[in-house]
Amino acid sequence: MKGAVQVLRSRFSMHDSLHSVQPGDVIGFSGRSWLSAGINISTFGIPFWGISHVGIVGYAHQALPSYSLFESTGKTGVQSRNFDEAIMDYNGRVWLYQLSRPLFLHEMTRLMRRLKGLEGRPYDVPGAVRAGGAIWSLIQAVARGEDLTSLFCSEFVAEVLSYIGIFPTANASRWSPNHLVRKLRRMGIVNPPMRLK
Repeated sequence: MKGAVQVLRSRFSMHDSLHSVQPGDVIGFSGRSWLSAGINISTFGIPFWGISHVGIVGYAHQALPSYSLFESTGKTGVQSRNFDEAIMDYNGRVWLYQLSRPLFLHEMTRLMRRLKGLEGRPYDVPGAVRAGGAIWSLIQAVARGEDLTSLFCSEFVAEVLSYIGIFPTANASRWSPNHLVRKLRRMGIVNPPMRLK
């Protein structure tokens, strides 16, 4: 079976700028479960199609060009997984939101430092619930402020992108998966999504 990176390369081999994933790229997941559908309903997404989970690409143990998917899940909190295995194991659609430009060396260094520094943080269930709905999440963000002691998926990705200086946000805790990828698209930080699976 081809790995996800090889599949992506074969699908987009005609487009040089779209031939592979890079560290910092955002991966969006659209699950087939009712939980995924519920997340989409609460975040103004389309059930079974919209984004209900996000992760971010990083290097695996600094070994080039091996990639890991860094994500925060309810089972494990913030963790890294082999990129190809994570994509193939997921029960649903998987989308690549490629950064609109490659990271500079200092940004890459900060990215990996932050990913490794946040690894092992527990999952933030109450924070994920509070991030649902645009107005509700804004109210909660103002009332509660940013709390990074535990992290849900989109809070984790927003924090990492903010830390490396490419996504200005005062509060990473306010971003749901759908809200985050829409904002990244509007700001031109990521390219239009490409389906990996």
